Amino acid sequence: MKKLLLSMLAILLIFEEWLWDGLTAFGHLLVRWLNLESVEQWLCQASPYKALAAFSIPLLIVAPINLVAIELLIHGLVLQGILLELLAKLLGTVLIARVFALTKPQLLTFPFVRIIYSSVNQWLQWAHEKVMGTSAYQWAKSWQRQLKTQLAAGFADWLAKRRG
Repeated sequence: MKKLLLSMLAILLIFEEWLWDGLTAFGHLLVRWLNLESVEQWLCQASPYKALAAFSIPLLIVAPINLVAIELLIHGLVLQGILLELLAKLLGTVLIARVFALTKPQLLTFPFVRIIYSSVNQWLQWAHEKVMGTSAYQWAKSWQRQLKTQLAAGFADWLAKRRG
């Protein structure tokens, strides 16, 4: 049972890391595409309280989407509710990851944020130490590297054909 739980934790951690990294990169591309570099510059220089307000905006954007997803689930529209919840999670992660990356120094000036950040990082470090030696973790890391390589090659081919 312990081995199964560690294997599931290993796969979850790899997926979380990959998703966070991928969505952070997507957020960066989105900022460039929407020409929001000045907003990012402002966030980097914002006061701690403005950074905290900016960090709460993704939560305010995603919360109503979550409520609609719950409403769909309550009314028996399970697939629609689950898909909307997944969209909310992806959107929330993109926004939260990007804003946090830009405002981390300011946010960590708040003791409660520092405690939460430290606690989450300690838990993740503990979890990584527990699963790094498992075969599931090694398999997931290998699969992640292969997928990343294939996606990069596919994207390079697509760009070459577009420029072609």
